[in-house]
Amino acid sequence: MQAPLNSPEERGSPKDGAVMVLLVDDQAMIGEAVRRELLGEAGIDFHFCSDPTQAVAVAEQLRPTVILQDLVMPGIDGLTLLGAYRARPSLRDVPIIVLSTKDDATVKSTAFASGANDYLVKLPDTIELVARIRYHSRSYTALQQRDEAYRALRESQQQLLETNLVLQRLMNSDGLTGLSNRRHFDEYLEMEWRRALREQSPMSLLMIDVDFFKSFNDSFGHVAGDDALRRVAESLRASCSRSTDMPARYGGEEFAIVLPSTSAGGARLLAEKVRRAVSDLGIPHDQPAPGSVLTTSLGVATLVPRAGQSILQLVNLADQGLYMAKQAGRNQVGLVNDTSSLA
Repeated sequence: MQAPLNSPEERGSPKDGAVMVLLVDDQAMIGEAVRRELLGEAGIDFHFCSDPTQAVAVAEQLRPTVILQDLVMPGIDGLTLLGAYRARPSLRDVPIIVLSTKDDATVKSTAFASGANDYLVKLPDTIELVARIRYHSRSYTALQQRDEAYRALRESQQQLLETNLVLQRLMNSDGLTGLSNRRHFDEYLEMEWRRALREQSPMSLLMIDVDFFKSFNDSFGHVAGDDALRRVAESLRASCSRSTDMPARYGGEEFAIVLPSTSAGGARLLAEKVRRAVSDLGIPHDQPAPGSVLTTSLGVATLVPRAGQSILQLVNLADQGLYMAKQAGRNQVGLVNDTSSLA
């Protein structure tokens, strides 16, 4: 048999889909009267708190779907409690039906301004009380479900975005070195070429080849060769100071760096920085002579794109610079622009 009243200590949680009602009123007779009105209503779980100073704590623990709140109580008035409920994130949206002995427009207005959702003169007719409790409870439950669905959707979208970013990085990255792969290099080079054409700004390209790399693999093995390529790639990455500079693995032991909005002088300085950085790694090599270290040869080309000009011209010029560096004895920088020269 159900107890006459549920005390603050007899707190529970509503069953799935149930309406959880918390009545806050200092008069036990009001609590008993409301309990009897709701006794035969299926799916309504009734709780009563007679101590208004404990109302917020009880509500936070109980998590009601509707609060019935007396307006005049000793120690703390109902309007103050309304503000206290709304100040708690867990209770901010819980519907509150104010119960008052006064059917006064000014009191009603003040109650609504303080955060009430509804106003009833006590004791209301059972049919009306139940109807309003169920209406506000359904609205609150729907709001909670909607918010939960939105949260789940946002989390799902964020996870999808993060997954897509990871996949994009994997698609754009070379598996061995972590630099951009050839496909991404081609796409980025084409994009920056079109931008340079629109803005009529200089664009530079570095083509980089690891010197005597086939001999290095033959002498030290492919595992050492892979490690050397990774270390060279890291030197390229560390040498690029701008986010727009894109180092890439062009193929095999050949690398490239796309340098948007970069003059021939700036590209040459970066090429020298890369050449020294790789040499300073001190990776032992037996070519061109025993006791040598692994080095690179670099070709540098700079163009301001013109209408009708192909991006292949920039690539071919950088290749020419690379050929010049190798012909000059390797571990060199070959610069090609309007007037070809060797650094």
